[in-house]
Amino acid sequence: MKMTAPMEIGLTVKDLPAMLDFYRDAFGLTVEADVTVPAPKADQAALSAGGYRVVRLQTPWGERIKLLAPDLTPSDMPAPGAHILDQHPASYVTFIVDDIKSVTARAVAAGARLMTGDDPVEVRPGTYLVFLRDPEGHIVEIVQYADIHAYRPDLVENPK
Repeated sequence: MKMTAPMEIGLTVKDLPAMLDFYRDAFGLTVEADVTVPAPKADQAALSAGGYRVVRLQTPWGERIKLLAPDLTPSDMPAPGAHILDQHPASYVTFIVDDIKSVTARAVAAGARLMTGDDPVEVRPGTYLVFLRDPEGHIVEIVQYADIHAYRPDLVENPK
């Protein structure tokens, strides 16, 4: 497979303005597009029986998170379990950063709820992570590697 653009992830949201503020404030993502899709096209695409609005946010590397706000209110997420992998399907978004403590602090200040406690967890030597829930309950992982090039030797340099 030859990909033609960086990967994108879509998150269904109930309060688009609040979630937009969260991802911009917590992770510095920029708005790249804001599109409204009418009900007939949303239905044909198997996304929603009603229309929806999608805001595309981009990281400095070019990946995008799409915040999708359907006209018809989505059902609530299942009650969260104590552990991420206790529920199926389990999914989360990962941000790999160079200063996990400051990014985590910004996320908490923007409304995130920590899942892993106040301090990053060293899951193996030199690899630290924090799991949190965004204001609507989506799971977000923040990771810092002591040596990012050992983890991803394919990366040359940070684009921004």
